[in-house]
Amino acid sequence: MSNSSSLNEFLLLAFADTQELQLLHFSLFLGIYLTALLGNGLIITAVACDHRLHTPMYFFLLNLSLLDLGTISTTVPKSMANSLKDTRAISYSGCAAQMFLVVLLLGGECSVLAVMAYDRYVAICKPLHYGTLMSNRACVKMAAAAWSSAFLNALLHTGNTFSIPLCQGNTVDQFFCEIPQILKLSCSDSYLREVGLLVVTLCLVFLCFIFIVLSYVQIFTVVLRMPSEQGRHKAFSTCLPHLAVVSLFVSTGMFAYLKPPSISSPVLDLLVAVLYAVVPPTVNPLIYSMRNKELKDALRKVISWTFFSTGNIALHK
Repeated sequence: MSNSSSLNEFLLLAFADTQELQLLHFSLFLGIYLTALLGNGLIITAVACDHRLHTPMYFFLLNLSLLDLGTISTTVPKSMANSLKDTRAISYSGCAAQMFLVVLLLGGECSVLAVMAYDRYVAICKPLHYGTLMSNRACVKMAAAAWSSAFLNALLHTGNTFSIPLCQGNTVDQFFCEIPQILKLSCSDSYLREVGLLVVTLCLVFLCFIFIVLSYVQIFTVVLRMPSEQGRHKAFSTCLPHLAVVSLFVSTGMFAYLKPPSISSPVLDLLVAVLYAVVPPTVNPLIYSMRNKELKDALRKVISWTFFSTGNIALHK
């Protein structure tokens, strides 16, 4: 039995017992991480460098890519490093920092996804008011509200969670420091305060999800009236994957934080965590650029410029 005041480190979930399987885990996570890094990095570079993409839609897409990049960089590299070093340890302060960043970035992502849905709703359903409702000032205010509210939420949850006495050991059954897993280590009823805060936060996340769904319902209603079958097909093929990824992100995230302890298991917890913290940052760049000609053209320019610059440097050497 140990008290939280005397804890120096936590032990994260070990993916495997043998060195060979640990290397397999490292290789798998490395591939996923590099894919997310490349996809989100290209989108950030393309939006930042191409003046044609300096519009509200791409401004929020840039924010989403930053959040995705931050989320996967907060969770995956530490797990990879532990596999290489054959260890499970994370320091007490490192665990608190990891939890803070995960809650901050996931909360910010939920808010930005809602704003992106609103942007598409205004663009398709109220095109005459788009310039007014989505002005540069309005976009900056919405992005600032998303980031600041996520920051305050993360600060509240992290401070509250780590103020709870912990006496059930220091083993965290997850590959990163997740609030429900830390609460399992508590030894007093004070953890119920954090559970109450989580329920309130997740109710807000659910309302955010309902807002996104209703926005897309309005968009689909307008799209169905389009005379062009090609236009309808393009709109649906763009919007439906967005809605699918948002649904996966919100549903698995809420399940991870609200599921009763009776149905909890290391395998289920791991699967759910991967679905809400690893999969969306990896597939979002593909989903949001799949049917977007402007973004694909900008990405081609970035890739061509990169190879051209690399070729020139090699020739000069």
